[in-house]
Amino acid sequence: MSTNNIPFQLLDWTKIPKTEHKGETGTAYWQTTQLEGLRIRLVEYSKGYIADHWCKKGHIVHCLEGEFISEMEDGEKFILTKGMTYVVSDELSSHRSITKDGVKLLIIDGDF
Repeated sequence: MSTNNIPFQLLDWTKIPKTEHKGETGTAYWQTTQLEGLRIRLVEYSKGYIADHWCKKGHIVHCLEGEFISEMEDGEKFILTKGMTYVVSDELSSHRSITKDGVKLLIIDGDF
């Protein structure tokens, strides 16, 4: 169990600036809040986005709008659509995101 305590707070995404992250193709736009042991991001992938790396980080990823493919390095693919979530711990998979038409996600990374 984590010893980090997070006091009650609101996140107003309209006030959190977007940062741009180029993919292999397309662009990801992140709005990020960093807390002790926890990063919370609202992420949008443009049409035709393919991540430029294989990620081994653990995430909780919830699809808010659109759909995307979570591709595993071994070639297995999972399609996530609005309302679906995936969860994985650090170092348990190498994965990357791909989207044809764009997607909006809530991504939580932390010590898990």
